[in-house]
This record gives sequence, C-alpha cells and structure tokens, in this order.
Amino acid sequence: MTVVLPGFLDAHVHLALFDPARLAAGGIGRVLDLGGWTPAAAELGDHAGGDRPEARFAGQFLGAPGGYPSRQAWAPAGSSCPVAAPADAVEAVHRQATAGASVIKVTLNSAAGPVLTADTLVAIVTAAHKRMLPVAAHTEGAGQAEAAFDAGVDLLAHTPFSERLSDALLGSMAGRITWISTLDIHGWGEPTAAFHLASDNLARFHAAGGRVLYGTDLGNGPLPVGLNRREITALLACGLSPDDVLTALTADFPGRPDAASVAAASGERPDRAGPVTVIPGDRPADPHDLAGFTDWLLSAHALPAHALPARALTRPDLEDLRS
Repeated sequence: MTVVLPGFLDAHVHLALFDPARLAAGGIGRVLDLGGWTPAAAELGDHAGGDRPEARFAGQFLGAPGGYPSRQAWAPAGSSCPVAAPADAVEAVHRQATAGASVIKVTLNSAAGPVLTADTLVAIVTAAHKRMLPVAAHTEGAGQAEAAFDAGVDLLAHTPFSERLSDALLGSMAGRITWISTLDIHGWGEPTAAFHLASDNLARFHAAGGRVLYGTDLGNGPLPVGLNRREITALLACGLSPDDVLTALTADFPGRPDAASVAAASGERPDRAGPVTVIPGDRPADPHDLAGFTDWLLSAHALPAHALPARALTRPDLEDLRS
C-alpha cells in the first residue's frame, strides 16, 4: 500500500542559507521561509521550480534598529528592516506585502539587542492584519513570548525556550496563537537545557489544546535537509499522537490562502494542484508504536519518475505515474 498525503510542510526554514534542492527527496514538498529571503522575479508565482519545494515567505525581518538579527554574521545583507517607531510600521509592512509576502516576521530577542517597543509592535500587527497577513514572531528572552501574545501576534516562530511559561499564559495562548516547533535546534541531537525547557512548554501548550506546526529552522546549524527524525521524535515525546504529527506536517500554509485553497473551500476544482508526499508501505496499526510510526514516516518519498531520484510530486505528476 502507498499513502498519498498533502505535501509535507516545514513551517520554518531560511532558503537563503541552504540548498533546497534535496528537500523533495526527503519528503518535504512545501516550505515557509521566515525571514531573509525574497524570491527573484523568475521565482514568483508558486515560488517553485524543478525539485524546489513550493514556498511562501515573510521577506525581511522586522525589528528594532540594531536588533536581532541585523548584527548576526549569518544574516544576509538587507535581510532586516528596522522599524524605529509606530509611524514606520505601515511602510515596513507595505514593503513586504508588495514583494509578495504571505506572513510578516518580527523579532523580539532581548538577549541579542534592542527589541521593538510595545506600541511599535502593535502598529506592525495592526498594519499586517489590515492586509490580512498574519504575524510570526521570533521571541527570545524573558517576557518576550508574552509580549508577542499581548500584541496580537498570530504565530511563534519557535517554541518558547527562554523561560517556563505559566499554565495560565499557555491556556490563553492555546485559544489564539499557533506555535512552530523547532525543538531540535537546541542541541541538534544532544539536548540542551533550552531543549528540555521548550519541550516542557510545548507539552503543556499541546495539552491545553494549542495548535502546533512542524518546523525546523532549516539553515540554522546541522539539520537534515528533509524530514527530521529528531524533531518528529521530540514532538511525540511531548505528547503529540501520530495523527497530531501528521496534522502538523500537512497543515495549510499560514497566511493568505492561495488560489487552490480558495477554490477548494468554495467547492470548485483548483486551477493549481499542490505537491503531495508519498509514503510507501502500511502505517503501523498500533497507535502506541511510535518508533514504527516514525520509521514509516521517515520513508516518505515520491515514486521514482523516469529514473529520477525520489522527490515530492505534484498531483498531475502522480496521476501520470499511475496511468
């Protein structure tokens, strides 16, 4: 038996920092770039080509002047947009929206420099929401995750890892904000204190009903290009069921719906079919067989076409193979 699912989504990558050509072979058909990359004109449209995944992006990082990541060595020149005051928010959001951004990314990292003031952050969120664009926040440092939540941010780009959040705050967050997991960046297989703190926060957030998306921060350190076994294992250890993990992997892109999503919601036939991820073999029937589920999931690949390496497929490609 072969299982065909919507193309697996990595909801936190940085396409400027790695070669995405191998993602499809690893089961990832869609990516959300959360800062630093804006496609060239030739890449507009689906932001995909050849074996590149389907991509959406946030554009520049919006942060305080001199704030994270403007002084980081890894950040490409021009990847940050300083927002000094509320009056600057509309233009900063307009710049990203005009470039085609589906999400606005803000940075609140008090451990690495100045952060946006509360009124400036609210102005960014307000300007983005007027354009029907969600806002994702990198939060690091005491109180930053709560500040993002209070300002109306829609997604946390990382599971909070700087402090243990209170149950009351997690309960409030669970009803309104989505977290992107990125647990494995804390040690890359050698768990750090931040990994354990983030895992505790995520486990309690999930138990409170919070929505979690699979994301890896690919481009940040020695992460596998494709599905990450360590990230999946960490999610399962936080109490997510196998079905929860599949939900996290097959979620719609955050942000403005694309034409196919709008058509599907209205009952029409989509003009453009998105990629699919194909997993060979039967899924383990025992829901407690987490290792077996992970092994099955990690075998995700597309059926080989014309002797090409395994890759994620568009639905028309899949139909061609079946015919």
